[in-house]
Amino acid sequence: MSMSPPSPSTAAEPSSSLPTAPARRPWLPVAAGALCLVLLGVAFVWPRAQPLQRLGTLPDFTFTRQDGQPFGRAELLGRPFVANFIFTRCPTICPVFTGKMARLQKRTADFGPKLALVSFSVDPKYDTPERLTAYAARYGADPSRWSFLTGDYTRLQETVVGGFKIAMGRNSEDENDIPGIFHGSHFVLVDATGEIRGYYDSEDDDTVERLTRDAERLVRGVE
Repeated sequence: MSMSPPSPSTAAEPSSSLPTAPARRPWLPVAAGALCLVLLGVAFVWPRAQPLQRLGTLPDFTFTRQDGQPFGRAELLGRPFVANFIFTRCPTICPVFTGKMARLQKRTADFGPKLALVSFSVDPKYDTPERLTAYAARYGADPSRWSFLTGDYTRLQETVVGGFKIAMGRNSEDENDIPGIFHGSHFVLVDATGEIRGYYDSEDDDTVERLTRDAERLVRGVE
């Protein structure tokens, strides 16, 4: 009797306990490579912030604040500050310069007294503490953070020119020659040890933003 081949239904079934090869994912290397490219792109677009410059240490100074009290480097040590240079009867750059300091005061309100603002008068004979008080009020200056300083002209000039490296002077001896009074238009950022860390042109559109960012770095100790 002839034997017929076994029915397909009787063929041995593979054991379900045998391990199966994992499914291949050919997209993984491509995705990993794409991620690396994205990260490299981020590194180029947002590079790590460079350390702030170190541009010299200020000499000691003490002048008279708008409230009539002595105020100077000793009162500022231990916290960073931003300085600018103005006079109250200035009809040109000073209103803009002071207005940007007022914007900086608002932008850095969360820092509180950890960041000081200081405006030096380059016309100190005219700018008495009373006039500086009225000028400060006009711009909404917070007296707990923003100081306006006046004092002896020669000592102020020595501090502004010799210490801050900012121009200041007169083109004539006439006290009423307002156009003859000149001064620099840069903000100066100073750290908690009294060292200058940056100059910022008040005429630049992004000055307040850059000052806010760099001042925050000093307040937080991330230099």
